[in-house]
Amino acid sequence: MSDTILVTGGAGYIGSHAVKALAAAGRRVVVYDDLSAGHREAVAAVGGDVRLVEGDIRDTARVCRTLSECRAGAVMHFAAWLVVPDSVADPIGYYRNNVTGALSVLEAMAATGVSRFIFSSTCAVYGDPVDVPMTEAHPTRPINTYGETKLAVERALPHLERAHGVRSIALRYFNAAGADPDGVLGEDHAPEIHLIPRALAAAVGGPPLLVFGDDYDTPDGTCQRDYIHVTDLADAHCKALEALEHGAASGVFNLGTGRPHSVREVVQSVARVTGREVPCVVAPPRPGDPARLFAATNRARAALGWTPRFTDLDAIVGTADRWHRTHPHGYAGGAA
Repeated sequence: MSDTILVTGGAGYIGSHAVKALAAAGRRVVVYDDLSAGHREAVAAVGGDVRLVEGDIRDTARVCRTLSECRAGAVMHFAAWLVVPDSVADPIGYYRNNVTGALSVLEAMAATGVSRFIFSSTCAVYGDPVDVPMTEAHPTRPINTYGETKLAVERALPHLERAHGVRSIALRYFNAAGADPDGVLGEDHAPEIHLIPRALAAAVGGPPLLVFGDDYDTPDGTCQRDYIHVTDLADAHCKALEALEHGAASGVFNLGTGRPHSVREVVQSVARVTGREVPCVVAPPRPGDPARLFAATNRARAALGWTPRFTDLDAIVGTADRWHRTHPHGYAGGAA
């Protein structure tokens, strides 16, 4: 069994943290990334036995060659577009990248005999919640193109297993947050789309934080979400890979803390961590934003032996704050 893991999208936010976890476990890692949203500096920051191949996942022949040359034993697939409003505006582009791209990777795996696939999926496959916490049995009715593309790949996986023996684990995670506790990796999006870094930027003089709606049916009127630390996500991917290597059946697992936090609670946490107020402006609710989304994680805990380490919101915010303070311009500016 080869220890080499091909990580598509491994120069991105969550992918790079998974690469770091794999390297720390003694794995040889090849990152395959077109660097359209990822960062060469993130791969370099990981260190260890990690190599970067710059390429498009839709180039099936190139993916085949890479899998063969590195003699990969498994693929972790993070190379997807993920901005929900953009997915609604550009459904063709999202289907082309997220679905056609994933099928290209799977086709290359089938052609080269690589039979283990860890898929970065999302709670967006569920759509509007019927009940919370959301279990893996919750109906899958996506309300945007992003969720639809992820679900399309999930639905393809059993067919790949029947035809080509590719076993897979799809990990549906909720709101990825935080940064590497060692400070070498973090979140660097342009533009930034996630709440915690936007609140941190507002606290240090950036634009006021837009709070989309304050009259939801929640204790403080703002949306509640399940914030899961990116290092815990990386750990879950490693545990999922180990499960497949030990013969586990294919499956789908939620990843979250199971504890919802409102937008106002995040704002209060950022204020505590930074010692600064977070200027906010209340804006109209966004269409399709449910009041509450949080995960039931019993299945991942039992089957994968996974337990999130970062369950305190201030601890999650604290890691993000340290990254942004030491990398005020992201990877391009280097560490301050």
